[in-house]
Amino acid sequence: MGCLGNVLWFLCGGLLSGLGWLAAGILWCITIVGIPVGLQCFKFASLSFFPFGKEVRYGGGAGSLLLNIIWLFVSGLPLAAGSAIMGVILCCTVIGIPFGLQHFKIAKLALMPFGSEVY
Repeated sequence: MGCLGNVLWFLCGGLLSGLGWLAAGILWCITIVGIPVGLQCFKFASLSFFPFGKEVRYGGGAGSLLLNIIWLFVSGLPLAAGSAIMGVILCCTVIGIPFGLQHFKIAKLALMPFGSEVY
């Protein structure tokens, strides 16, 4: 399902989700201090474009916690809310459940992206 799921995902919502991460990354990279945050956004944009077959592992330390708190108030809530709403809408249909679950995975990542790794 990985390849077919990724193609269907990209056409039916993954493009918009990935563009949201790209926009957040560009806005963070405008400031010099935000470049590391913007680079993290670009990394997760690739996950948002093609999430099937990839796993997210969460970890990190105090630095990641501090960045996640700043991220949550500046950019995390809109990205997480958008993905969560799309996940709820897609889970209303049987066919959309796998896509809704991927949106929930991305919403969780939008709340705490720092210290997490994509495998």
